[in-house]
Amino acid sequence: MSSARLVINAPDENGWRRVRWDGHSIGLAHQLSDIVVFLQEAGLEDAETFDLTSELIKRRGGGPEAWPEPP
Repeated sequence: MSSARLVINAPDENGWRRVRWDGHSIGLAHQLSDIVVFLQEAGLEDAETFDLTSELIKRRGGGPEAWPEPP
């Protein structure tokens, strides 16, 4: 089992990435800043300072800068 609390999946055919926090889907992100909003809505304190480039985040389909242009 993964110890990562945040999982960012590979982009779908439209460039959206499914984001999971503690095993629960919290949204579809099109850009990195979307994830901060999702974390705030999930109740994470200080979500705006959460390190979205951390090695503790499990990413599928590219690193933190891999966000395809919308179709």
